[in-house]
Amino acid sequence: MLTKKIKQYTIIIRIGDKMYHFIGIKGSGMSALAQIMKELGYEVQGSDYDKHFFTQVGLEELNIKILPFDENNISENMKIVKGATFNSENNLEVKKAEELDLEIYTYSEMVGKLTEKFKTICVCGCHGKTTTTSMFAHVLNSTIGCNYLIGDGTGYADPKNEFFILESCEYCRHFLDYNPYYVIITNIDLDHVDYFTGIDDVIDAYQTFANKADKMIIACGDDPYTHSLEVNKPIFYYGLDEDNDIRAINVEYKETGISFEVEIEGNYYGNYDLPIYGKHNLLNVLAVIATCYYERMEAKVISKVLKTYQGAKRRFSETKVGNSIIIDDYAHHPNEVKATLKAIRQKYPNKKLIAIFQPHTYSRTNEFKEDLVNAFKNVDEAYIMDIHGAREKQEDFEGITSDVIISKLDNGHHINLDEANTLAKYDDAVFAFMSPNDISKLEDDLKSLIEHK
Repeated sequence: MLTKKIKQYTIIIRIGDKMYHFIGIKGSGMSALAQIMKELGYEVQGSDYDKHFFTQVGLEELNIKILPFDENNISENMKIVKGATFNSENNLEVKKAEELDLEIYTYSEMVGKLTEKFKTICVCGCHGKTTTTSMFAHVLNSTIGCNYLIGDGTGYADPKNEFFILESCEYCRHFLDYNPYYVIITNIDLDHVDYFTGIDDVIDAYQTFANKADKMIIACGDDPYTHSLEVNKPIFYYGLDEDNDIRAINVEYKETGISFEVEIEGNYYGNYDLPIYGKHNLLNVLAVIATCYYERMEAKVISKVLKTYQGAKRRFSETKVGNSIIIDDYAHHPNEVKATLKAIRQKYPNKKLIAIFQPHTYSRTNEFKEDLVNAFKNVDEAYIMDIHGAREKQEDFEGITSDVIISKLDNGHHINLDEANTLAKYDDAVFAFMSPNDISKLEDDLKSLIEHK
């Protein structure tokens, strides 16, 4: 049950009697989904490993119970939502749920059910979708109101809202479970090479998803692959190139952010001066501006709200310590790493740039090792951690270690999670921590060492 107070009235929403139990509730998407369902009136609880993860803060704020894995958590009067990595062979709760013949939904299947209830703006793309979704949520929630599910573990919902902003991941074609009103495509690139057979397979997935759009598709026209999509719905392109429907012109990159003007279908649509960094974020914000235009929102309103955007969790998150800056970022694909480092150079052109990177999955490291090497050649020093295997095993990728990157870098070094003292020798530097995994111990230890110099 959810109780919301509006002025002096109280609205009570009750949706069914069954408890929804989330197996793997601390996962970024799962956490956000659990928060949304709680706010829509569902009874929600979940379980996960007994380890602190940044996503659980939002769950705790809503008093959502988080239990350690235990088969006794599962009872007959439940519906199950399970994380992608859990099955009956590796998790006793999944096994118990199957034995009880309970309804079991994957994350994407449960989200798909929610998308039927709202005008859903699905933000997809191999890079930038979390930041873009976060920007959308900020703008619409600050104006007309919206529900949102962001891959940084953030979720919010109010049954009265018409729009639902949804980060939509292409991995295993999970986004095909969704029912989009708008499809926003930030880019198309080869990633998740443990699933996709090549770029043509990736394009096919995006094309299928784009054709599910109810109203229209808005895609980055500067991307080399979006124009190859064969779609049966209206498609509009944004970017810096002259042939785009929505264009940023007179762009100026500054230490304080980016200023630019927007033209839409040849007509002036406002001036923007925003505290964002890097061309990739300029493209992300254009996607938001374009959609707001087609929803008939005023340019001045959008500009004013965007000025107050604070960023998504773990996306270029900055902390000043002494005369140095620590940046925490989710970047793990080489194109994301390059974009993050370029944005840092824009904002801090005179500081030493120290990159700390944990490769994510053996297959991705193997596929993109040369691109990763190139990404780190222009930093002052690059510290590479051991590969985080995630769903993969080292024995299946013989010879693929972080050394495939380090050995080809003149400025490359290995670092472990407990070796912050190695980094503390640098002064007046930007430390760029990049990984989709939790490497906060290394960051926190470095902060402590700098503060006590």
